[in-house]
Amino acid sequence: MNGRWKSVWRRGRWVALGLVLVLVVPALAAGTALRLNYTGEPREGTKTRGKDAIWLGHAWVDGRKKDADLAAFAERIRGTGIRDLYVHAGPLEHDGTLPAARHPRARWLVDGVHRTMPGIRVHAWLGDVLASEGPDGLRLEDAGSRAAVVASARQVLDAGFEGVHFDLEPLHSDDRRYLSLLDDLGALTRPRKAPLSVAAHQIDPLPAAHTVLGALSGSEKWWSQEFFGQVARRVDQIAVMSYDTWMPLEGTYGGYVAQQTSLALEVTPEGTDLLMGLPFFHEDDLGHHESAETVAAAVRGARLGLGRTAPDRERFGLALYVDFAAEEGDWQAYRDGWH
Repeated sequence: MNGRWKSVWRRGRWVALGLVLVLVVPALAAGTALRLNYTGEPREGTKTRGKDAIWLGHAWVDGRKKDADLAAFAERIRGTGIRDLYVHAGPLEHDGTLPAARHPRARWLVDGVHRTMPGIRVHAWLGDVLASEGPDGLRLEDAGSRAAVVASARQVLDAGFEGVHFDLEPLHSDDRRYLSLLDDLGALTRPRKAPLSVAAHQIDPLPAAHTVLGALSGSEKWWSQEFFGQVARRVDQIAVMSYDTWMPLEGTYGGYVAQQTSLALEVTPEGTDLLMGLPFFHEDDLGHHESAETVAAAVRGARLGLGRTAPDRERFGLALYVDFAAEEGDWQAYRDGWH
């Protein structure tokens, strides 16, 4: 190797080392910290408070589910802490409207739940893709679309649903239009004493993580902790979608859920129900590794975070996503770990 190539080789080695230091070392350090966050035993008393929820698929309101299905589901959740059902009644149109034909069996479901599961509340789960990272979707900057979303919420409450639950994605942190929409929705739901709930993005695991990711990719995965708190103050329930985390190992995933639980507890008002999402589904892709994102790890992580941050908090629960993808082992892990 001549002198010139030796010089190039030496510079290349230093560049490679720099990339390792910049990219790999912080990742390893973060992974180690999350794994350590998963150690220890959950604090005594960090069990169900009877304020859990589950997301239910569209089959419950479009005619596919029958009385026998309702009876089987009632037996399934008997003895658990599930109080709220988020039933998919949408999706919304991109202009915020909701065709009534999307939930023709709403009254059958609400009446059937009241008959077979006294004390359980039925919420309409509404959502849509936001035009925040592409040309198509619901535009929160359009005042007319926001007004239509409020009208759609009124529509499902008039149809018999006892609450309304929103999942709008991808929702960037610090979106003032979203906060304005929540204010308008609250003005509708409060006089009716109808719970307003939302599915929430995860919180920055490192300072300004959403800003950095947005600058690099144009897509924001996380919300700032401050924005999470602003959302939580405007709703009755906030359910963290604590799955699709990119975590490769069960230990790091559980530690991540523990961290997310603590971060959310720090800024969620006492008067708001905070729920941590459980992965009741099975996929393997970049965002979700089935072997890592287990129900058992999520439950244990939530208990660790609760015990370290607010062990006496009553308005806390778990939210199960989603009924039609769940397996028997998911239900058993939820019961074993949380009851």
